[in-house]
Amino acid sequence: MYNKTKLSNGVRVVTHRMSGMQSVAVGVFIKVGGRYESEENKGISHYLEHLLFKGSKKYSCRKIKESIEGVGGSLNGFTSEELTCYLAKLPARHLNQGLDILSDMVINPLLSKSDIDKERTVILEELKMYRDLPQSYVQELLDELLWPEQPLGSSIIGTVESVNRINQEWISGFQKDRYTPLNIVVSAAGNLEHDLFSGRVEKIFSHLKSRNLNTFFKAKDDKSRAKINILDKNTEQTHLALGFHGLKRDHPLKHALGLLNVVLGANMSSRLFNEVREKRGLAYEIGTQVKRFQDTGAFLVHAGMDSNKVAESINLILKEVYKIKEYPVTPDEFKRAKEFYLGQLLLALEDTMDHMLWVGESVASLDKIDSLSKIIEEVEAVKKQDILTVAAQIFNSQDLNLAAIGPLKDKESMIRGIVEKK
Repeated sequence: MYNKTKLSNGVRVVTHRMSGMQSVAVGVFIKVGGRYESEENKGISHYLEHLLFKGSKKYSCRKIKESIEGVGGSLNGFTSEELTCYLAKLPARHLNQGLDILSDMVINPLLSKSDIDKERTVILEELKMYRDLPQSYVQELLDELLWPEQPLGSSIIGTVESVNRINQEWISGFQKDRYTPLNIVVSAAGNLEHDLFSGRVEKIFSHLKSRNLNTFFKAKDDKSRAKINILDKNTEQTHLALGFHGLKRDHPLKHALGLLNVVLGANMSSRLFNEVREKRGLAYEIGTQVKRFQDTGAFLVHAGMDSNKVAESINLILKEVYKIKEYPVTPDEFKRAKEFYLGQLLLALEDTMDHMLWVGESVASLDKIDSLSKIIEEVEAVKKQDILTVAAQIFNSQDLNLAAIGPLKDKESMIRGIVEKK
């Protein structure tokens, strides 16, 4: 049972009561992220997220952490392409305290010049860290291929140049312009009462004036030709990321795509895991992932392999990917995929934090929540033919995008030949 209240100024409150739990998770979602930025201020959403933990009018940086962790709770935040979220999980009796801290961070951040200058160094080190992790950086290289010269194809952290450009005036203006009622969702799950919680939220947020809903740069999916991006680097392995443009978040075939993901590479029973790792030992790490956004999406394959086996691995991966367009999954595969897909959802929703994130993200992104019973009904209605339909729709050789990092100086032409031939 989900309860949703919309305040007069546009702030939305959504809760799920889990009466048997000792904990409660609460989050404040802001409808803003990496794709809401320009090239000039790229990374400002993530920069602002860092700064909100540095203190607010009521709570110092130290007090924010001690007030949550001092009662056995945990505190965090994240910035994605479409959302920013500040969240806490704590014993249910401390819910009001958690809400008060998160809301003061969001509404009344200090954003001092000294904190901005200090955190700039931290963020630049974070950027370097991800650049030093090829399994992470290769995903950024793939995003650049999927959405070139667009905010969606750029790093959420930003670039060295854009992070160095961001100043106190930009940060303060961004917070005032984007952290507004129509773009805020307060979500909670656990041992709580909706009316009491929403009443508390109203007291805290009702003074804020409503403004326009934030808008992002629309994605342009270039599916006209295959593209590759090779970074020659002296690593022990070659890290590969292969992608096709996928489906938007609320597409009618979203569950068929989810089942396709399970069959191809979402677990150790999947085709790619069995063919690439178990049967041939070509890679230690191999799997697939689905990205969903409001107007587009992507289907990704990621792998780490012996640099001498790159060609063999790519050929085998593409063989499995294209094969699933033509031949229906077996009845056993289909049944196991549905059980895994729904089982993973059910297991996640036993946790107050995962449940809070699920309902909060759904309301912030789509302004609705589908009941678990509706989702189960929709998944059960998916047919094997639907998987063929979605595979045929997205696995187009002209839309093949491949990024790789490794000692590949002498292998780029070979890789390019494989991609273009396929």
